[in-house]
Amino acid sequence: MTAPRLEIDLGKIRHNARTLVGQLADRDISVTGVTKAALGSPEIAGALLQAGVSALGDSRIENIEAMCLAKVPAPMTLIRSPMLSQADQVVAHADLSFNTELDVISKLSSAARKAGRTHGIVLMVELGDLREGIMPGDLENTVRETLRFPNIALKGIGTNLACRSGVSPDARNMAELSVLANSIDAIFGSMLDIVSGGNSASLEWALSGADTGRINNLRLGESILLGCGPLHRQPIDGLHTDAITLIAEVIEAKVKPSQPWGEIAQAAFGETPPTMDRGPISQTILAIGRQDTDPCGLYPPPGMEILGASSDHLVLDSDRCPQPIGAEIAFQLNYSALLRAMTSPFVAKVMKAGTETATGRMAEDNVRRPDRDLVGSRNQG
Repeated sequence: MTAPRLEIDLGKIRHNARTLVGQLADRDISVTGVTKAALGSPEIAGALLQAGVSALGDSRIENIEAMCLAKVPAPMTLIRSPMLSQADQVVAHADLSFNTELDVISKLSSAARKAGRTHGIVLMVELGDLREGIMPGDLENTVRETLRFPNIALKGIGTNLACRSGVSPDARNMAELSVLANSIDAIFGSMLDIVSGGNSASLEWALSGADTGRINNLRLGESILLGCGPLHRQPIDGLHTDAITLIAEVIEAKVKPSQPWGEIAQAAFGETPPTMDRGPISQTILAIGRQDTDPCGLYPPPGMEILGASSDHLVLDSDRCPQPIGAEIAFQLNYSALLRAMTSPFVAKVMKAGTETATGRMAEDNVRRPDRDLVGSRNQG
């Protein structure tokens, strides 16, 4: 089988999604399954729908278009503010889009009128993470202006947290979103079908027993695909953490010094190599690199340590576990590594039907978290 490749167990993804859908249903919260880290894969989208998600969301209209062409039977939501240049595409393929700018909504209105369609809008509100969002004090006026556009249906409001600045969803900011929803309904009449309380980072709050107020939707991707929460990258009880595995092949295995020699400058990506001399080590090189994934987000098997990476090479210390040429090494991976591996045309994607099986807390057995980042890089997952 070709390498590098992602081996994707659809049964485990289905189990993770079904588990979270069920837990959140008990809190009267629906789930939008996010497919952006899956590159809009129809197979993964199908697993999410079989598990009971109410809609699919993606940040790239191209992924939504691909799922539509594959006849994936689901409401589609563009979860990034549309580009003006893609308004026609958005209206043609997405039932709903997240918005913060009246100029964009105006363009969507024109595109929807031309296409003879009505396009749904969720207005995103800024609650502290400082990514996208309308400032709360400006929301009432934005709603008023949005309601004036023909062929536009205001469906709800939402927020996004923990992506840019790591601001955690909590009782305070989630209550603020509920208050804003109640205020909009009081001023304009009961009209908000959706109050979207964020992404996988909101799970901890939503399942804590806290008052969920008006929040009735979460957008889940990482928690389903990787079985862990984004806030602290800890595994979620009852979920598989090994639904997706990255496989790479050994192309060199030699004993080499642990310390480089010669005049040292910056390496290919601007980092400075470590200077600690550990003596001779068994060095293994794999045919995968930064062009294919995020090396800082890869978790090697026991007995191996990632030493560094260039565009096309991943270098391991395999002293405790020597590998022959042609051997395949399996890695667990974080969100950043998954996102880049899915995007790389050089990484094959192998779908396995799998079967849904119950599981306990699996992460201690299945995932080794790295002790440190690679020199010159930071985990962005």
